[in-house]
Amino acid sequence: MRGVNRVMLIGNLGKDPEVQHLEGNIAVAKFPLATTETFKDRTGKLVSQTEWHTVVLWRGLAELAQKYLHKSSLVYIEGRLRTRSWDDKDGNRKFATEVVGDNLIMLDKRMDGGGTGPEGMGNNDLTMGDPSENLPF
Repeated sequence: MRGVNRVMLIGNLGKDPEVQHLEGNIAVAKFPLATTETFKDRTGKLVSQTEWHTVVLWRGLAELAQKYLHKSSLVYIEGRLRTRSWDDKDGNRKFATEVVGDNLIMLDKRMDGGGTGPEGMGNNDLTMGDPSENLPF
């Protein structure tokens, strides 16, 4: 039986996306995403619990993130988990688990008087699929 590695997150960016261009001019964006759950504890007090996720976007999605996303942007990210490891300068093994996004929907409200997305679209109208697909703009 095959496994399933699928992640769906709705949250706010913790800072502006950091974009690098690798060999061959391949764009990669990385940013922290906060997801917050709110619930009532046993005493009825409202409690918020925030989790931080590292999101990585490639190619066209990375370029869109650089152009349209900023700290506090509300987004829906769909992708898969990847864990990578490396040795630090002291020889200690380090691990990082990241969400590699392959679908992005901007959920910010439309701006009055036009919007900020491509061709005058509001951010909530922009949906991108697989980054290897041809982009219409």
